Amino acid sequence: MKPIELGHLSRPGLLQLQALPPLSLYIHLPWCVQKCPYCDFNSHGLNSVKGVAARLESLQQEHYIQAVLHDLQASLPLVWGRSVHTVFIGGGTPSLFEPEVIEQLISQVRALLPLAPACEITLEANPGTFETERFKAFAQAGVNRLSIGVQSFNDEHLKKLGRIHNRDQALAAVAEAASAFKTFNIDLMYALPTQSLEDLKKDLDTALSFSPPHFSIYQLTIEPNTLFAKYPPTELPSEDTAYEMLDLITRETQKSGLHRYEVSAFAKKGHGCVHNLNYWQFGDYLGIGAGAHSKLSFAHRIVRQVRVRDPMLYMEKSKLQECLAQHDEIRHQDLAFEFMLNALRLKGGFSIDMFFERTGLSPSSIDSPIQAGIQKGLLIREGNWITPSEQGFDFLNDLQSLFLVD
Repeated sequence: MKPIELGHLSRPGLLQLQALPPLSLYIHLPWCVQKCPYCDFNSHGLNSVKGVAARLESLQQEHYIQAVLHDLQASLPLVWGRSVHTVFIGGGTPSLFEPEVIEQLISQVRALLPLAPACEITLEANPGTFETERFKAFAQAGVNRLSIGVQSFNDEHLKKLGRIHNRDQALAAVAEAASAFKTFNIDLMYALPTQSLEDLKKDLDTALSFSPPHFSIYQLTIEPNTLFAKYPPTELPSEDTAYEMLDLITRETQKSGLHRYEVSAFAKKGHGCVHNLNYWQFGDYLGIGAGAHSKLSFAHRIVRQVRVRDPMLYMEKSKLQECLAQHDEIRHQDLAFEFMLNALRLKGGFSIDMFFERTGLSPSSIDSPIQAGIQKGLLIREGNWITPSEQGFDFLNDLQSLFLVD
């Protein structure tokens, strides 16, 4: 699919947005050493030789980065004049790329787009000997926030998750991140096969001993089109145990001075992920790279885009400026639900003014579901501000579904 013409996006429509929301840039680097069995992201494992983990060839790195930059150049008319507040380099495992390649990427992005003075630039990384050795170089390349996919500090659980690192490598990676970055995130998972409350407590104690400024933890879920969907893991904790685990997580993070500001995210003051906050507040993001998603606002419409998923095909399509695989305008009747899918994940909720600014919809259009949420004990309203209750936070799907339109 060729780039969409700006004139087509600027034509009159049902919406009348008074102002455009903040803009973020997401860059997808799709390769991993090995595809994890629970992962449903657009990631592609490298071939290992005789048990030795493969590395991404330098030429392949350079060709892919050039394709990403061609994609960005072709997309510039969609975001002319808009400042970028955050950049997130995700994957895949972006830390497989050489630091000098990441530096080249960031430098070229700065040349093409106006980045805000305090622009948050995040890179995802995994524990591993040769990756960990690069952390300081990534900081020197312009990355100012690192997110480390640890998942567990238990060797048995790491094997069951298909992770290629071990406990010692995870410990070394977090220690290195703490020395190289003022802001870093540790990613963990819970409700793992055979995991007990005691096992989780040990993982939490280990992670929190590093005093991370940001901490994310996700319940293991079996996603469609993954290896775990085809071969489900056994001995998963019961639903009641999973709830007990979440209670434990909440208690232990509070003791460590971490504030739960989103369903799965905890942070110390001033260290919330600005990029993810923009997602949850229904901000805009331009996604470039294989399989990347975009959400972009214009005066009279809001659109979503998806890039070609296959990395090799993506690189070919970028030469022709045909990276788009999908382009859809969000239907007027779906905007409230789309907004709530994001905003209700936030502990602090949202203001009615923000709902109007980000969707262009009349506040009265959500009066009925808000009232229903209050009556069910899932929502709290204080003046112009709407927040999920504790019960609403625990039963988020039920709360969000109130805003679905038949």
